[in-house]
Amino acid sequence: MNVPKKSNFLRRLAGFISVLAVCGALGLLVVFGFLEGRKEAVVEAERGEPIKPPLRVALQAHAQPVVTIDAEAQEAINLQIVTPKAVPYQNQIRAFGTVLDLAELTKLNTDYVEAVSQLKTARAKLAASLPAYERAKALHKEKIGSLARLQLEEAVLIGDRAAVATAASKVRTLAATGVQEWGKIIGKGIVNSAPLIFQLIERQKFLLQVTVPPGVSVDAPAIASVEMGSGSRRIEAKYISPATRTDPKIQGRSFFYTISADSGVLPGMNVRVFFSSGVPVGGFVISPSAVVWWSGRAWVYVKLEGNAFTRREIPTDIPFGRDGGFLVPVRSLGEPYPSIVVKGAQMLLSEEFRAQIQVEGDDD
Repeated sequence: MNVPKKSNFLRRLAGFISVLAVCGALGLLVVFGFLEGRKEAVVEAERGEPIKPPLRVALQAHAQPVVTIDAEAQEAINLQIVTPKAVPYQNQIRAFGTVLDLAELTKLNTDYVEAVSQLKTARAKLAASLPAYERAKALHKEKIGSLARLQLEEAVLIGDRAAVATAASKVRTLAATGVQEWGKIIGKGIVNSAPLIFQLIERQKFLLQVTVPPGVSVDAPAIASVEMGSGSRRIEAKYISPATRTDPKIQGRSFFYTISADSGVLPGMNVRVFFSSGVPVGGFVISPSAVVWWSGRAWVYVKLEGNAFTRREIPTDIPFGRDGGFLVPVRSLGEPYPSIVVKGAQMLLSEEFRAQIQVEGDDD
């Protein structure tokens, strides 16, 4: 009777131990999986973190910050530095241009042509009436012609002379108006039927009034550059003469230029114009990859001593090439032959302003 009870107990104990063994094994598997998963998560996180090269930014009170980056970090971010190409540079004066509506010029030319035609007609009549009067006068003197005939021919002659005088006065007035309104070149062009006038009237060319800022004294160059679109393209404009009026909004000296009709301009458009002035000096070609934009202005990073870089503003008055580069004077970069960052400049800018944000945060 005791043997069966003991056998049942042993069977139950064995089953319990088996259950414990299974649970223990499952627990170990769970722990192992958790640890492995955590390890993989850490590895993935480390892979996902961006490489932060050791950069140091020195903030200066009255100058641009200086960013220092060692050679290893430069290689890590593929920083590229070159000495820009030196080319002749000529100072540029920025002026303001307006494409003029030539309806008044067209009307003036039409009126002048009509006045000249009327003068020719009047002179032709006078050329016929003068001999008729002389014949009537001679016949009357010889007692052959009547006094009435002489008086009639004389009246016709007086009328024809008056018509010639009136037509000639109108021609002179219109010619003077052309010079007063449009200057000697265009005004005399109307009188002489110059090809320029027909090119303007037929819109083969447009007339551009260019005004320099007040106080600027400059001799208008034979060729000016007209900036088109976003500034990546420039069109030549040819000098005609000093303008007879200024732009009331600018109040500076004005000049007339012509620009080709296929340039894309239309009457009423305002454009930026650039005059070359002074003796050519040294300049640098700045590639578009070297330029970073901040607050609407263009900057490049110039290499200082060691591994230090600082940001310097450059003018964008002279686009260079079709890829969006610029030609700047040597003095813009502050060095006779500086080295500039042509790849990685945006990262230096980001690091510079990140440092400023951190300093402002520490102050708070």
